[in-house]
Amino acid sequence: MPRLGGRKLYYLLHDRLKVAGIKLGRDGFFALLRQRRLLVPPKRSYIKTTYSKHWMRKHPNLLKGLAVERVEQVFVADITYVESGEGVHYLSLVTDACSRKIMGWHLSREMKASDTVQALKMAVKNRVTTGALIHHSDRGLQYCSKLYQEELNKAKIEPSMTDGYDCYQNALAERINGILKMEYLLYKPPGFDDLECMVKQSVKIYNELRPHTSLDLQTPESAHRKASSEELADR
Repeated sequence: MPRLGGRKLYYLLHDRLKVAGIKLGRDGFFALLRQRRLLVPPKRSYIKTTYSKHWMRKHPNLLKGLAVERVEQVFVADITYVESGEGVHYLSLVTDACSRKIMGWHLSREMKASDTVQALKMAVKNRVTTGALIHHSDRGLQYCSKLYQEELNKAKIEPSMTDGYDCYQNALAERINGILKMEYLLYKPPGFDDLECMVKQSVKIYNELRPHTSLDLQTPESAHRKASSEELADR
């Protein structure tokens, strides 16, 4: 996890520092990283992956005023670009809004609905609860397509979409994209197959090893497992 960030790194190393008899607070830890030039520099880049000026039906935003209180209550979906030596490719992600766990993903050479829907199918397959579920996305044509909407209907998932062009209405999905690209997918592999292996490994590390600040430094996998177990036990 080469771009994990100082706060999470300090959390993971704190007990080891104590065992080694090293007294080092968080401020001192950051000062040490800064002195050794080990702080993570910001990285900015952008390629538009959403085309919403189309004739297909756009569904209302169901997340306005909604409190997300359980796992598999809301899935958020988005598409981002990633590159290999063969060119630009597209990564579709479906993430649980409560646990931040990536439930489904698919890497493709194009942004066709038939590619994007593969991430949804994986997410549906990985579900462990059966409660009502909302799928929230932007208004891109892949998500509005008949193919994608039929798959949502088949899984009894209610569609929700952003109102317009405000990226903050799907901020969580975009945040997950950023974490994968800025912390794990750091170099351009020679080909598509190599990139697919990188993505698979990155999703596993993100879900199972990376502490998440919004989850009190639990991993998404452990938070999802714990919350879903509690929900099933209550039924």
